[in-house]
Amino acid sequence: MFAETVRRESGQLEEDMMAIDVSKTLRQALTRLETEGKRIGRQIAAIESALALDGAGVLTRAGRKRDRKGMSPAARKAVGRRMKAYWAKRKKGAKGPSRDRAAK
Repeated sequence: MFAETVRRESGQLEEDMMAIDVSKTLRQALTRLETEGKRIGRQIAAIESALALDGAGVLTRAGRKRDRKGMSPAARKAVGRRMKAYWAKRKKGAKGPSRDRAAK
């Protein structure tokens, strides 16, 4: 009731002024949120592109792929021999205990 009798110099009621202020505040908040949404969208795109790497390289801090030296044929063959021995040893050692576990 009191608000109806209080008028601003422009002739608007104080209640009307409050409604205008809320609307302005909401528009400003919406603008800020839209700006933040765009920023987040750019960050999501950057992360997705980083995840899309095919494993051929690793991203460095600057976002570039790090060059890796390939293995020579001799080194590859040596690794193959070591792995073959490793798996043969594991297979030989696993025969005894795995049968005991299966029987229990």
